[in-house]
Amino acid sequence: MHNEGGISQQTARDLFTRDFILVFLGYFAFVAANHALVPTLPIYLTKLGSDERQVGVLVGVMGVAALVSRFLVGGVLTKYSEKSAMLFGAAFFALSFPAAIVFSRFWSIFAVRVFQGFAFACFHTAAFAYAVKVIPLAHRGRGIAYFMLAPNLAMALVAPSGMFLVNQYGSTIFFLSCMSLSFCSFFLSWKVKGPTNIITSEESAPARNVFLPEWKIVTPAIANFLQIFVFGALSAFFPLYAVECGVTNPGHFFTATAVVMIAGRLLGGKILDIYNKEKIILILILISMIAIVLLSFSKTLLSFIFVGLLWGAGGTFFMPACMAYAFEYAGTSGGAAVGTYQAFVDLGMALGPVIAGLIVTSTGYSGMWLCLALICIVNLCYFQFYVRKKHNKALSD
Repeated sequence: MHNEGGISQQTARDLFTRDFILVFLGYFAFVAANHALVPTLPIYLTKLGSDERQVGVLVGVMGVAALVSRFLVGGVLTKYSEKSAMLFGAAFFALSFPAAIVFSRFWSIFAVRVFQGFAFACFHTAAFAYAVKVIPLAHRGRGIAYFMLAPNLAMALVAPSGMFLVNQYGSTIFFLSCMSLSFCSFFLSWKVKGPTNIITSEESAPARNVFLPEWKIVTPAIANFLQIFVFGALSAFFPLYAVECGVTNPGHFFTATAVVMIAGRLLGGKILDIYNKEKIILILILISMIAIVLLSFSKTLLSFIFVGLLWGAGGTFFMPACMAYAFEYAGTSGGAAVGTYQAFVDLGMALGPVIAGLIVTSTGYSGMWLCLALICIVNLCYFQFYVRKKHNKALSD
């Protein structure tokens, strides 16, 4: 029986296959290890003596390393299995955490973050490419939304618990816990089947240089880049801003964000398959802009939680909607397309903290938040007057 508000039994059987569940769980464990660093790493770095510019660089350099690696990984996935890349990425990510315990100087931590970025690119690109392959095309929007529940669940659980571990037991126990999560991801990925037997249209197309980006997906990927730029800056500097305002556990903001995203994607994932994705994207950018403006005036834990809920509402469907739209826009969802799209995610995560670190030294936190809101306005105009216009013109030709 079809349930208009939820998910039918047939759709559930089509989506929640053994391989989808395994890759979801492996992805969850991996991003949990990574997301545990979001509220803790900036504070940990300041305790080591890093200033705000150095914090921005050390937070953002992982994204730069992942960005450089994405195109290579996307190309490699046209020749090797996603499973192999996931195992490689999870193993190397796990090994980076003992290194973080040993090293404490700027350049040694810089090297560890570069190492993490490379491992992240391997696992993240491969997991997404694999998930997109096993999700039925008719349910791609919903399937991606469900798959992207993993980082939301991880954020809700590990953001406050990561801070708790650091505050109660110190950074060593915290990093060892992250290493354990990474090894869990490795063993779950081991259970995933090898190369999928699904042959897509792009895989049957003439051979191309697999180490080049997929240019057709760049235009919509830029819109996602601008949104991730804002998120990267917020992730890097909100913990410091919250502590400055007297809030001892900034993880509650990220938990509030994640709770809204989880509820929204569980209850409303279907809207990505039945409503216009362009309109959804525009509305979500607008909500995110309002949340950032309110953050510039917020000073208390209660107001931070409210902004977190609003920010979560804006982010609930943005990533899955933008990704599904980008694949439709480009007409391909192969490894090169996934790698190129995710490269723009990494670029946003890298540049956001670095540039915000430069801005905050001149404007203060409130001024920086307003600058980020301005970027949301730029993104709104870019998507409305360039991406949509170009896409509609291509459809009419």
